[in-house]
Amino acid sequence: MEQTSEKNSHNHQPESKEQFNRSIGLISNFALGFTYLSPLTAVYSLFALAITLAGPPAVWWILIVACGQLLVALVFGEVASQYPITGGLYPWARRLWGKKFAWITAWIYLWALVVTITSIAEYTSTFVASLFHFVQSPLNLLMTSVVLLLMMMGVNMSGTKNLARVAKIGFWCEIVSVIALGIYLLIFHRSQPFSVVFDSMGMLAKDGSYTTAFMSASLMGLFMFFGFEACGNVAEEVKNPGKQIPVAMILSIVFGAISAVISVMGYLLSSPDLASIVSGKTADPIPVILNEALGSTGATVFIVIAIIAMLSCILSLQAALSRLIFSFSRDKMLPGSQWMSKISKNSVPDNAMLVSCILPVIICVWVYFQPDNLSRITAFAVIGIYISFQLVVLAALRQRLKGWKPAGEWSLGAWGILVNVFALLYGLCGIWLLAQPADSAGFLDRWTVLIGLAVVLLTGLVYMTVANPFGRSSAPENDAIEYASKLRAKEEF
Repeated sequence: MEQTSEKNSHNHQPESKEQFNRSIGLISNFALGFTYLSPLTAVYSLFALAITLAGPPAVWWILIVACGQLLVALVFGEVASQYPITGGLYPWARRLWGKKFAWITAWIYLWALVVTITSIAEYTSTFVASLFHFVQSPLNLLMTSVVLLLMMMGVNMSGTKNLARVAKIGFWCEIVSVIALGIYLLIFHRSQPFSVVFDSMGMLAKDGSYTTAFMSASLMGLFMFFGFEACGNVAEEVKNPGKQIPVAMILSIVFGAISAVISVMGYLLSSPDLASIVSGKTADPIPVILNEALGSTGATVFIVIAIIAMLSCILSLQAALSRLIFSFSRDKMLPGSQWMSKISKNSVPDNAMLVSCILPVIICVWVYFQPDNLSRITAFAVIGIYISFQLVVLAALRQRLKGWKPAGEWSLGAWGILVNVFALLYGLCGIWLLAQPADSAGFLDRWTVLIGLAVVLLTGLVYMTVANPFGRSSAPENDAIEYASKLRAKEEF
């Protein structure tokens, strides 16, 4: 079946003679998705915010969102199994609905990935500054971010095998810095009872409701559980993709949820003064907890491990973005498509990778001049990714209602349509939560997420209208039912 999957995946794009080498196994594919998801980055950046919004029960958002995104991953798994094509969301949307629908889906996803890479590079630069004890000035952070992006681009361009190796290293760093550290804190430094995770500690929203407060803390989970789709972005480089990609996506979410819960529980229960964290008096609680539990040397070791894990996250993100740009370009959807659809002797889309590095660098420069905009563009990144996810989920449901029965090697069978419906409902709830206005007096700050989304949508629609990018390619589209029939006919033959 592996040979059949390889043959089918290349036949999906008849206009391109460029082909990847299949060098990524299940573990490497899982590590790629897990390091992109990066529980460490999400927990470290959102722990304090979530706890100050809803108290210790905010930890439950990790499991709530993990269950919802698992439904999305199951839908993606069936689509990826039938269409194991490089680029993930773009070719999936094209084959499930059409080229115009795929264009806008991928356009939103592309810019969300660019902004996500930028924000993680900027955040990692603060860790590097702490490690080497240099001043965290805007210029120093800019230069550090650019160096980190260039370093990871170099690793990516050296070949898929090196990408897989570093993803595995990043995976183990995540395990040590999230799971192992969390268990250590729970066993040797527990200061609070387990019942504290059900104690709101008096936190209420401005309307006097705890429900509102709890809903506002949903960011703890919503910012964390994306990245598993990266397993499908490199589909043409994966061995036996029809079976392995769905499993890798599911494993990314399951292990991400387990590790994040253990980590947050460790920080919560080992904090001797939890009330000061909930009240916001301790603004950056994790370093305080680590210094008390590990000492200065142990905290430094943690920073080193965290930096490696975050670099691996940047690496995985760059790989995902470059494959999306390559897939877009292979169908002649972007300016310079012929140049960006080339594959190097290392079986890497080097030119698309270069663009995947340059775009975040440009935004890093913009953030240098407008540092307050980092949080704004980061907020857009998450809702952009959720919307692009749900456009694919919607397209899959549309095909099911028309009679599509996925014909990949991995299938949900009769449960498919029910899972698809609940995945869509979950996604719409997540988008609604992310679109809520921020608690700020300024118009831009209150509506930053929707403003950013509107800008991306409008520029995409204008480009669609003016340049007609979807009219340049005769690649297959809207053929889920027909293609499934062909696959079944080949199996019977």
